[in-house]
Amino acid sequence: MLKGIGCLVTPPGDAPRYGEQMNEIRQIPQASVAIQEGRIAFVGTETEVMNALNGAEILETLDARGCLATPGLIDPHTHLVHGGSREHELALKRAGVPYLEILAQGGGILSTVQATRSASEQELYEKAYQSLNIMLLQGVTTVEAKSGYGLSIEAEQRQLRAAKRLSDNHPLEVVSTFMGAHAVPAEYKGKTNEYVDLVCGMLPQIAQLRLAEFCDVFCEKGVFTVEQSRRILLEAQRNGLLPKIHADEIESLGGAELAGELGAISAEHLLAASDKGLGMLAAGGVIPVLLPGTSFNLGLNKHARARDMIDKFKLPVALATDYNPGSCPTESMQLIMMLASLNLKMTPEEILAACSINAANAIARGDRLGSIEVGKQADIALFDVPNLAYLPYHFGINHTYGVIKNGQAVVWERQLLAPNANI
Repeated sequence: MLKGIGCLVTPPGDAPRYGEQMNEIRQIPQASVAIQEGRIAFVGTETEVMNALNGAEILETLDARGCLATPGLIDPHTHLVHGGSREHELALKRAGVPYLEILAQGGGILSTVQATRSASEQELYEKAYQSLNIMLLQGVTTVEAKSGYGLSIEAEQRQLRAAKRLSDNHPLEVVSTFMGAHAVPAEYKGKTNEYVDLVCGMLPQIAQLRLAEFCDVFCEKGVFTVEQSRRILLEAQRNGLLPKIHADEIESLGGAELAGELGAISAEHLLAASDKGLGMLAAGGVIPVLLPGTSFNLGLNKHARARDMIDKFKLPVALATDYNPGSCPTESMQLIMMLASLNLKMTPEEILAACSINAANAIARGDRLGSIEVGKQADIALFDVPNLAYLPYHFGINHTYGVIKNGQAVVWERQLLAPNANI
């Protein structure tokens, strides 16, 4: 039993929260949660939960000490498994060199590809394990991890195998996405269609080995065209992988329109998405995953149009870190929450829905994650704050007091419990 919660806040239900529904949050002051075999058995005020238990034996009691309880945060867009880092590019960005130009010069993603190809699976695993520890301390209980820094059959599978081991061994749950179409590797420069052939050829084995649930493509000028992206994602669907798209991040190429056409589970970035594209996302039931940390770190003067997405197009917006070694090297979902408030003009309630139930649905987990309700998996984050609005308001520190994953305390009193037990 988890008792002593100052206030419990959660979006209701399993489905994505659309438009104004994102502001509809259930609040329970002086709350308690009863957990049995990793699932939520009862939730309500302490009196209501004790009455519901009807004298049943309580094997363990945890005192939340007045903390705010939310669903465990979900980060539905990361590039978790990679080698190396790219702090040397910081000076180029500050000098105003565009991201696509850095990529064209062999930097950016291609720099990380070289470092990832040079790393062993164990080295990739250990580096990502430490990042998962940081995420867990931030209140994150589930994370999506994209490949895309191998860009060869062997290296892509090495990334995905590392991600699978992480999900098996780390308390935090890792959901894998194959993103062989993240960039065109140096050996295929000027031969993008041939590389698309290679990516399509990778898909049957990825699916057969069950190394990923989703397939993503970087649909952007100078990377993969709409037609090339369509071909890869249709082949992914034929192999049982659900489509995701890095869409319209820098230019309005038509990636959002493609996501709507294919009924992709999510379209991600969307800084340059057109009204037509946003309308097609709504028609196609696609969840927009916004990454305010990326536009912040790249020093861009524009941001994804979250207010239009929520107010005009009634879309179920989700938020994510985009943790990667180049455009957004942060594991902090709490930073993302602040940036969503500051730059995307989202309310605290919308931010919570975007980091919980909508994020859960962006990785096909809404039936068991993303809200604190009877029958759902007991993934709960405890924040040492007086109310929900305080989370994005007081930034630059970690507010996490405790984290419960699958009904077990994995962070308590701000400390990881057995943090490196499975390295």
